[in-house]
Amino acid sequence: MKLVTIIGARPQIIKAAALSRAIRNHYSDRIQEVIVHTGQHYDDNMSQVFFEELQIPRPDYNLHVGSASHGVQTARMTEGIEELLIKEQPDFIVLYGDTNSTLAGAVAAAKIHVPIVHIEAGLRSFNKSMPEEINRIVCDHCSTLLFTPTKAGLDNLKREGFPMDNNGPFTIDNPKVYHCGDIMYDNSLHFANIAEEKTDIIQHLELKGKPFILATIHRDSNTDYPERLSAIFDSLIELSKESPIVLPLHPRTAKLLKTNLSNEKQTLIFSSNNIKLIPPVSFLEMIALERHAQLVMTDSGGVQKEAYFFKKPCIILRPETEWVEIVQTGNAILADADEGRIMLAWAYFKDNPPTMFPEIFGDGHAAEFMLDQMLKM
Repeated sequence: MKLVTIIGARPQIIKAAALSRAIRNHYSDRIQEVIVHTGQHYDDNMSQVFFEELQIPRPDYNLHVGSASHGVQTARMTEGIEELLIKEQPDFIVLYGDTNSTLAGAVAAAKIHVPIVHIEAGLRSFNKSMPEEINRIVCDHCSTLLFTPTKAGLDNLKREGFPMDNNGPFTIDNPKVYHCGDIMYDNSLHFANIAEEKTDIIQHLELKGKPFILATIHRDSNTDYPERLSAIFDSLIELSKESPIVLPLHPRTAKLLKTNLSNEKQTLIFSSNNIKLIPPVSFLEMIALERHAQLVMTDSGGVQKEAYFFKKPCIILRPETEWVEIVQTGNAILADADEGRIMLAWAYFKDNPPTMFPEIFGDGHAAEFMLDQMLKM
């Protein structure tokens, strides 16, 4: 069986590590994987380092698309992916999550009848102003095999009319939905101890044995709007009076800090001894930071989950989340870009640190399950 795996953004590269590792360890005699990097993220710290660190095979192809508007970027990727699918003639194309790379892969494959496997199917924010929501809906409705990591994802697909009990052969018109657990949980379990051995970021930041807050901000819905970005940083400035804050700066955030925050606020941030602005970190460094943090603040879906994996409370800097379970269990609070709500969430978790983290993301073997189902086709 031949798979073409499409990756383009940091989270997809990390997720692909689990599938590539499972192929290498258990299916190398039965499955050939062709990896296509769209080039959606092209900064070395956001891309290349992950291949090296997570032992992912080098991409067989790189489309070098780079940054552009949604339409231009997606069109370039669609053209390149279609050409490669015609050349490689795979049994499946594997798509992850909800980026423009996901959308381009879905459109290209569906038009020329290559069966689509969508990993992280069924997630919904119910906010179609988010580009990611459009991408994930389109991909789901073009897919043949849909692997959803959570019960909520399964319920979403049921509501949208996906049959739960259909029989094969499975096609785009007769898709199969599986509730299989989260492939990122596979990775977190695999790399947790490796991270402790191979990174010294906690020592480097002089945080060993000290409580600190880990923050990440990257979504354009936060970075591109001065009032929202300002509100988030107002809360970080206030919180830094109580606890050190580590903020790995996404390239978009680093750029827009200088245009969307006042000079006075920039001075407060860059002069603070308790706000540690650092370059983008590797996956292993991120795991180490998550494991040692007392609390996580983020607008990233992946980081929300990783906080849960490592039993940390999470303040979500968005009005909604696809990972509703972590809010329902009381281990995360939706605070949006609202300083008052962020501070209330901090106060709540400081007084009521969560202790119960139900196992809602599978058993750590989602990748093997997915590959077994593909082989049965």
